[in-house]
Order: sequence, then C-alpha cells, then structure tokens
Amino acid sequence: MQPILTARGLVKRYGRVTALDHADFDLYPGEILAVIGDNGAGKSSLIKAICGAITPDEGEITLEGRVLKFRTPMEARIAGIETVYQNLALSPALSITDNMFLGREIRKAGPLGRWLRMLDRPAMAKVARDKLSELGLMTIQNIGQAVETLSGGQRQGVAVARAAAFGSKVVIMDEPTAALGVKESRRVLELILDVKRRGLPIVLISHNMPHVFEVADRVHIHRLGRRLAVIDPKKFSMSDAVAMMTGAMKPPEATAH
Repeated sequence: MQPILTARGLVKRYGRVTALDHADFDLYPGEILAVIGDNGAGKSSLIKAICGAITPDEGEITLEGRVLKFRTPMEARIAGIETVYQNLALSPALSITDNMFLGREIRKAGPLGRWLRMLDRPAMAKVARDKLSELGLMTIQNIGQAVETLSGGQRQGVAVARAAAFGSKVVIMDEPTAALGVKESRRVLELILDVKRRGLPIVLISHNMPHVFEVADRVHIHRLGRRLAVIDPKKFSMSDAVAMMTGAMKPPEATAH
C-alpha cells in the first residue's frame, strides 16, 4: 500500500536554530498516525509544513503522488488537508454555522449571490446540521448559537466537524484533548475514531500517551528535528515510546517508515 501523504528531507531553519533537519513523514490511507516528541523536537514545524503554515527551506511534500508546494494554509485546505489547531481557530462571537463555513461560505444562486454576494444561509445551516449529526454532536440544539456559549468539548466538536466536513483527503489534529476534561476528552477520541471510520486518515499530535496508545495505528516518534522511528503501539509500551522520545532508549532497527 502506498502512502497518501509523504514528506521527504524537510529542512526548516530559523536563523541558527534548525527546527526540521531532513525530516521524513508517511501517512497511509485510513490510518490514525500519532506524532509524538519532546518539546522542541520539531513536531509543530513538521505539521505546519504539511498544512501550509510554513514553507520548508528544503525537501518536498507529496499528496497522492503529486508534489505540493503550499504557500498558505488555504492552499492546503483546497488540496484536501484540514487542520484542527490546538487553539481551535474558532471565532467565539460567530454562530456554529458561520464558523463551519468561515472562508468558504455558500452564496445564493444567480445574480443575488454573484453580484450582491448574498449568502445561502439555509443551505449552510443544513450542511452544518448534517455534519454535526453525522459525528453524533446532537447535544448542540441550535446551530445558530454563538460558539462562545458552547462548552469546551462542544467547541472541539465543532472544530472536528468542520475538518471532517471539508477535509477530503487528510485531517490533522493538534493536541485535540489538551484543554478538556475526562468526559469531553472521551467524546473527542470517539470523534477521531468516527472520522477514521468514514475513511479519512488522521494525523494526531498529542502529549497524552494513554490517548495515543488507545487510538493510534502507528506512532511516529520525532526527535531533534527528524523522524527517529515509527512504532506499532501494540508491540511497544508507553514507557518504551517515552524512552525513545527522550533518547534513553535506542529505536528498533528499520522502523523509520
């Protein structure tokens, strides 16, 4: 099976600091790939390069065999890569529907949409409701309510639903359970598995090892700006992963793929 998304030899320097040092990455169709690493290992730079937030100095990224050069996150979104950022990137004062369609609103057909740029709010509301229902987020009664009135778990749900609605190829989730309680974290993990069941591969960046080992199919360990190893969470323990991440344990041979 061929990877759907790859990165080869990515380099990113900030002055004298090398954030990415010839980093490689592979994501296979339909899998949940966890990316773990110590603070400063270069995880964020790797993900930002993949989702268009930064442009690497060297190396190439391919999606379904096509070489891509993203200059902005919007270009990555157009290509089918959606990212749920740690800060959720939601506008609190806007409604759930407006947040889901931010930057890609549906306009009315004909001159009203083309010339007067009027939005087709009923169509947007229907898609938003359908997507939230698909992911089991029926606790949200009114999709016209402002995002600031939602709980942390519901906000995360809206961000995940937006990514699942528009991410046609890949969904990237950056620390999706970081600011959530136990119950809300459980719901987000279920959401991640729901998205996987719909056939979308997921990149999960997380410091929460129990969550990583519960849902990931493979674990990419990032250290000192590059991929150290990719391990099977069924064959290695959490303590093994942490030991590799910190340099206390050597990675197994031939696992960097």
